Amino acid sequence: MDTTLGTTSMRQLALDLVDAPVASFENFVVGRNAEALTYLKDVLKTQTERFIYLWGEPGSGRTHLLQSVAAAHESASYVHCEPDSVFSDSALLLLVDEVDRLGAQAQHSLFIQYNRLRETGGCLIASGPVPPVQLALRADVLTRLAWGLVFQIHALNDEEKAKALEQQAWARGWKLSSEAIAYLLTHVARDMGALYGVVQALDRYSLETKRAVTIPLIRQWLLNNPS
Repeated sequence: MDTTLGTTSMRQLALDLVDAPVASFENFVVGRNAEALTYLKDVLKTQTERFIYLWGEPGSGRTHLLQSVAAAHESASYVHCEPDSVFSDSALLLLVDEVDRLGAQAQHSLFIQYNRLRETGGCLIASGPVPPVQLALRADVLTRLAWGLVFQIHALNDEEKAKALEQQAWARGWKLSSEAIAYLLTHVARDMGALYGVVQALDRYSLETKRAVTIPLIRQWLLNNPS
């Protein structure tokens, strides 16, 4: 039994230990989210659908998708919400992440922005942890978030995560064994942003130490980078 590190410590590996990969559609693992991805890409082309709301549990990929849209559209305005967030009065593509965090005044501002975008032909894509009807926001904001398309973003299951990690390692020129993947899924934060960051860090560590990425190397890296 491996007792080198406390299980809780390893599972709570801090994300700031590694550089998170820049979000893009190319490095988003689709899983069961193909339909949502199709409509988000359509916003960048035809804008057939102008209002979209994404919901799902933390780590499901909502933020990755919104940031991917922002990266693909030079004039998009991305806002990771706080209680006092403010929104651009000129953006024609407004991306509002974690909308449930908005305070009363910021909710009022978002209501105004929604109406502006509807009148000017702009687009709004928002995200939250639950469907619109379950958000603790003012009624007029909830109504407008629910008027457009609503998609649940499904987190990857372990099989999909394993495949994604294998592909990520292969793209970097090395093989990640099924045993090493299982070790990572047990000992590292399980959202894909954290897992991708760890693969990136292991790639660097492997080059620095001139050792293959195996469970002993992963264990050593974790010892050197405790949370």
